[in-house]
Amino acid sequence: MTKFTLNGSPVEVGNDPNEMLLLVLRDTLKLKGTKYGCGAAMCGACTVHVDGVASFSCQMSVGDVEGAEVTTIEGLSKNGSHPVQKAWIEEQVAQCGYCQSGQIMRASALLSDNPNPTREEIVDEMTANLCRCGTYNRIVKAVERAAKEV
Repeated sequence: MTKFTLNGSPVEVGNDPNEMLLLVLRDTLKLKGTKYGCGAAMCGACTVHVDGVASFSCQMSVGDVEGAEVTTIEGLSKNGSHPVQKAWIEEQVAQCGYCQSGQIMRASALLSDNPNPTREEIVDEMTANLCRCGTYNRIVKAVERAAKEV
C-alpha cells in the first residue's frame, strides 16, 4: 500500500509501487483533470504538484510519492477561484484545452515560488509545457495577471 496526501486528503492505494503516478491518478483515483499527453515528459499535460513542485506525473511512479503531498488541478481550488484559474478565463487562454490543466499547475507552482516573476522568468518556466494551439502569448499574460492577485 502506498500512502500519500492527495489534494489535502490522505489516500492509500494498492497499486504496484512502480505504476505510473499519472495512471494511478486517472484510472484508480478517477481524477481525469491531469492529462496523458506524451508519456515522455515532453509536453507537460500531466503536470501536478509534488510537495509544491511542478512535476511530470508520467515520469514518477506512485511509489515515488509515498508520504508526499500531491496536488492535481482538482485540488488547486474547489470552485476555480485560484488566481491562475481566474486569469486563464479572463485572458481567454484555452482553445482546445488539452494542455490547460498542466499549464495552470506549472504557472501556479511558479507563482507560489516567485510571486512577482519577470516576463522572462515566466517564459523560461512555462517552456516545459507545450500548447499545440500556440496560445503562448495569452499564457504569459494570464500568469502576469495572476501574479497581481497572488
